[in-house]
Amino acid sequence: MLRLSRKIRIDTDRMVLRPPNHGDYRAWSDLRRDSAEFLQPWEPSWSADHLTRKGFVNRVYWANRSIAQGNAVPLFLAKRNDRQVLGAITLDNIRRGPSQAGTIGYWIGAEYARQGYMREALLAVVHYAFEVLDLSRLESACLPENKASRALLEKCGYKYEGVAQSYLQINGRWRNHVLYANLRGDRRGKVGA
Repeated sequence: MLRLSRKIRIDTDRMVLRPPNHGDYRAWSDLRRDSAEFLQPWEPSWSADHLTRKGFVNRVYWANRSIAQGNAVPLFLAKRNDRQVLGAITLDNIRRGPSQAGTIGYWIGAEYARQGYMREALLAVVHYAFEVLDLSRLESACLPENKASRALLEKCGYKYEGVAQSYLQINGRWRNHVLYANLRGDRRGKVGA
């Protein structure tokens, strides 16, 4: 099993992608609270302690443990100039052996949406996954009606692969998801969905 350094940092033109730390609580909770209406239609229902300090501390411990064990890379998107937290992206469910695969999920605060931040972050994490972690396949899924997320995945080299029935509980309901994959050295042609 590959052990990852807790010092993971990915630099992009406008951002620093880095694991969450305890000092991020207020910025994270304010951003999530202010973006709740924007995020909740696309996410699992928030637990009662979702925005609490205790809930956040548990997230930070999970992030550190996952990085140390090499099974996930949870990262916050922070603006390079003022370190403002914009959202998060997680390379999760890292599988070694014959799979060499992982799953990427992401969210961004409402005020930062459609400004290219998530595209910049996703391209950087895809590069990191392929070139540093030596993964071969990255998977992502989104709701069929989430046109912005589907367009983002396609702009970042993902190809549509199909539909997973009742894939995740989103906002309290089991929902179908469209599945996308990005392959290192992908030679597949453009696939319409």
